[in-house]
Amino acid sequence: MSELLRTVDIIAAKRDSIPLSNAQISTFIKGYADGSIPDYQAAAWCMATFLNGMSPEETGYLTRAMIDSGEVINLSGVKGPFVDKHSTGGVGDKISLILAPIAAACGVRVPMMSGRALGHTGGTLDKLDSIPGYTTALTPAKFRDGVGTVGFAMTGQSEKVVPADRKMYALRDVIATVESIPLITASILSKKFAEGSDALVMDVKCGKGAFMKTPADARALAESLVRTGESLDRRVIAVLTDMSEPLGRMVGNFLEVEESIDCLRGEGPADVMEVTYRLTAWMLVASGISKDVNEAEERCRGAVADGSAMDKFRANVEYQGGILSELDAMNGTARARFSREIKAESAGFVSEIDAFAVGMAGVALGVGRDTAADLVEAMAGIELLRKTGESVVTGDVLMRVWAEDEAKLEAGVQRLDGSVSVNCNAPAERGTLILEEIAPE
Repeated sequence: MSELLRTVDIIAAKRDSIPLSNAQISTFIKGYADGSIPDYQAAAWCMATFLNGMSPEETGYLTRAMIDSGEVINLSGVKGPFVDKHSTGGVGDKISLILAPIAAACGVRVPMMSGRALGHTGGTLDKLDSIPGYTTALTPAKFRDGVGTVGFAMTGQSEKVVPADRKMYALRDVIATVESIPLITASILSKKFAEGSDALVMDVKCGKGAFMKTPADARALAESLVRTGESLDRRVIAVLTDMSEPLGRMVGNFLEVEESIDCLRGEGPADVMEVTYRLTAWMLVASGISKDVNEAEERCRGAVADGSAMDKFRANVEYQGGILSELDAMNGTARARFSREIKAESAGFVSEIDAFAVGMAGVALGVGRDTAADLVEAMAGIELLRKTGESVVTGDVLMRVWAEDEAKLEAGVQRLDGSVSVNCNAPAERGTLILEEIAPE
């Protein structure tokens, strides 16, 4: 009996929890990408997938079909290994800016295709765009050359790479299927493997400021990513990290560039560096450069200590058009025009900082976006002068807030109201931010 490849039959099979074949999924994605399958049928299929899920094999077929829907960046002739890192999104998450030069300094080639801010989570491309002259709109040839000569390059998704995902992502956003784990998995992995990566380290964030709020949901996504990678013969390692409060002390585009530079100087916040070193260490393991993650972590620390990671960062800025002299002059001084201090109303200890509230305040200030069409402000943001566990007295400055106009400043300050909890008793010491690590067997 011939395989049922009619669109309606493929939708019906997924509706009835019948596993789809490679041919069925490939046919469906190809048809949706070229316009022969309309949005209403794709919406029905997405909802059936949301309700009934997919096996790792099906998710692998979907990922491959999305990759095949467009161009794939060719890194042949460039010496590998090629490993990338991806985060599910958080507040104050500037780790990509620090991790890529560290990994490159240790011998990993990092082809990094990143995204922009949407909702309460920040975007790597927006942070990089705040560097004078820096461009993330690289041609495939320029991207390839940067990976080869510098050791890493940072670019955005072009319209020709994984166009099926671009189209389906926009559809999912308006039909309430964004949370589908197989669709999230295929969306992430298709973009990462289309850029030329051999392996991927995933930072799956969990907590108030994360997309996945509970450890169970974060673990389910992590396992889906790892198992789907196995079905594609690609190594995916997932690290679950705590995003219950903002990472570091800076939230904002240029502010996070500044903090990233501090980190590469060996002067960064401990929470940022804990997560950065662990993720980068797994990149070394995934590449085969290191056998043991703990030994790899020490190697990463050495790349910061000897200045080689900072050298890679500056080489990349220059390669992608950034003006180092202007960046150096702006560091520590460039801020938006209007500012406000938020002060402690009582003495005690900071017991909690609500990452989601801080992220949404950033959106109001101009750091992030409510919609993809919104513009962002490079110099707007928030500085956290006190973090969880630190003592305060009445009148101490908890946060400094910046915006380019007074209305945005006021809106941001209002959203920060109640975001910092101060109690008379010191909270229990915060444990490790590394919640769990999942690697292929």
